[in-house]
Formats: sequence, structure tokens, C-alpha cells
Amino acid sequence: MGQSNKGFSETGLRKMRNVLARHVDSGKIPGLVALVGRGGETHVEAIGTMRHDGGAPMRRDTIFRMASTSKPVAIAAAMVLLDECRLRLDDLVEQWLPELADRRVLKRIDGPLDDTVPARRPITVRDLLTSTFGLGMDMTSLGTPIMNAIFEQGLTPNLPEPVPEPDEWMRRLGALPLMYQPGERWQYHISNDLLGVLVARVTGQSFETFLRERIFEPLGMKDTGFHVPADKIDRLPPLYAPNPQTGEFIVWDEAKGGRHSQPPVFQGGGGGLSSTVDDYHAYFRMLLNHGMHGTEQILSRPAVQLMTTNRLTPEQQAARNAMASNNVHVSFGQGQHGGWGFGMAVRTYRGDYASIGQFGWDGGSGTATYADPDKQLTGILLTQVGASTPDSSRLIHDFWTTLYQAIED
Repeated sequence: MGQSNKGFSETGLRKMRNVLARHVDSGKIPGLVALVGRGGETHVEAIGTMRHDGGAPMRRDTIFRMASTSKPVAIAAAMVLLDECRLRLDDLVEQWLPELADRRVLKRIDGPLDDTVPARRPITVRDLLTSTFGLGMDMTSLGTPIMNAIFEQGLTPNLPEPVPEPDEWMRRLGALPLMYQPGERWQYHISNDLLGVLVARVTGQSFETFLRERIFEPLGMKDTGFHVPADKIDRLPPLYAPNPQTGEFIVWDEAKGGRHSQPPVFQGGGGGLSSTVDDYHAYFRMLLNHGMHGTEQILSRPAVQLMTTNRLTPEQQAARNAMASNNVHVSFGQGQHGGWGFGMAVRTYRGDYASIGQFGWDGGSGTATYADPDKQLTGILLTQVGASTPDSSRLIHDFWTTLYQAIED
């Protein structure tokens, strides 16, 4: 090994950079920014360009669409409310979200929307935090009446209908039956957007305002929000969704005039944030520090422990494990962690190079953000290539493989 560099070997960091550069040189990833941190030190690589046809180089302060890596950050707003006893884990959500009272549940996941039974119990805050309240994005159920209705009603981001403002979103959500009984099964995404509505109604503030006051500003996350203001828009690259057959770069979202250039009508905790490697590093370092940032306690130690340890039973988790392991042509092998906390995955078994206990999540825009308590490690990799092809997912895998090799104790 080479000279020690802040907990990483020089040889290991060189290898990591070479592997990242190889992905950019392949022409399949125009550019990336990667940050690795251990202790109080960080190492950053900015490789490639903002656009696939060249243009401005990637920089450390390039702003990216965080997609589903919004989930581990947005969840903090709910944890603040738990810490302050303004929410309790087993409170019924219907006192703030009356649209979710008196739920009906499909008899069969592929059945008609009116073939239902009553919910066995009301939905709780705990159900939302663990993504088990009964509705979600289920890629194994595409084409069923309930999944068709979720897409047609605009309950998911830009697929295919624009997302309506929160009260209308709640009205549409409340008109649908649940797919499963509350607490029965982990399901993706919708609960994270629902938590944003809950936070806004409990606090009387917009979701973004509360996040900014309680999380972003105390942590110095100056470039994080639900849109990119005009004076920063030149730091946002386009988002590409390559053609799955040909690999041709297709612009999914342009910077100027795109989805992140204006404040959204719906502030989605499931995937709406934009941010930088340094902002996300501040947040994940706070989690590794048991909720502390400098001398300020942002979240309590028990709140962080709840977020970052597995909260699911094997039965609740079964569908997610099946998606990750049996449908790798869809998931590109992502999601094989074994556990889920609040808003993020938690590794419960040694399935690759990462330690048990590593927590974080990946985003469909080609983003990955994790921290590892065992190694006191943070790793953040941001690109502008969506997961319509495996290229960004393969890059993410290689980033973690080389990062864990670069650790020097």
C-alpha cells in the first residue's frame, strides 16, 4: 500500500479514480462527482463534463437531481417532529391526513379497484416511516388496475401525469384502495412523498421551509432544495435517460426550463431534492455523529438509531428482497441490503464489499449516498445518467468496490 491519506491509501484512491475515469472514458457516463470521507477529512473527484457532447467540466459544486437519494434526507423532518413529541410513532395519521381514514384494501393485488375489504386497522405514523402503509410503487405489479391508477392520477413523479398540489394529491390518493393491509408489506416511494404532506400539515409550514430551517441551514446545506434558482442553474447538468436499446443519450430533463428550474407544486420527499456532494456529506456525517453537527444536536441519538437500523420483519421485507435478487434485469442488482430503516436501506448481511450496518440509498438519476458506521466512512457518487440502462448502476457498484479497498486502518 502507498502512503496513508486520511484513512485511505494513496494507491487505493488512485485505483478508484482510474476506475471512475474508465467509466467516463467509455462514453457512457459524461461526467461524475464523487466524495469519500473518513473522520474529518474528505477526498473529491470531479471527472468529465456536464453534457454528453462536451461543454463545461464537472466541478465539486455541480448540482445534481438527487432522485430517490432524497429519501434519507427528507425523512429527517419527520424525525425532528418525533423528537419534539409533535408526532408519535403509533399516532393515527388520519387526524392530519383525513383522506386516509376508513381505508379499503384490495382482495387481490391484480383485482378490480372496487373488489375490496375493510382495512384491519388504521394507518399509523410508523407505517409511513417504514414504507408499510399499504400503497407504493410495485414494479412486480405493473399493468394491474391499481398500478395503472397510481400512474394515471399523477401520484408518482412525472409518470406520466404531472404531480398535483398536495391537497389534490391527497384527495386522489384517498380515492384509491390500499394494495395491502397497513403494516403488512414494504412498498416503495409513495410513503416518502406522503410524509412531506404530513410534515407540512403538522407544522403549518411548507415541507421545504421546515427542512430548510431545521436541517439544511443548521448543516450549511446551502445548495439543497426542491428547485435550483436561476443564479445557480448553470451548475445543473441535463439529466439523461439513455435509450435502453441503443444507448443513445436522450435528455430526460434539461437544466434551464426543466423540472428543477422552478419551485414545484408538490415538494416530494421521495425524490424531489437537488444537491451537491458537500451538502450530502454534511448530512451523512451528522448521522454518523449520532445527530450532532459541531456543538448542535440536529437529531437525537435515538432518532438516528431508529432511522439507520433495520425496522422490517422478514415478511415485510420479502417483496423488496425478491425485487432485488430475482429481477436484477430491472434493478441492476441494486437494493440487495437485507434491511430498511426509515427512508433508507440498511445492510444486515455481508452481500458485497460493504460492512454490515452501512446505510443510505441510490437514486434513479444515477446517484448513490451511503455512510458506514463501522468504518466511519461516507461515500457519495453523483452523475447525470439515469438508470434506464445499467451503466450508472455499474459505475456505482465499482465506486463502492474500489472505495472499500482504499480504506487503510
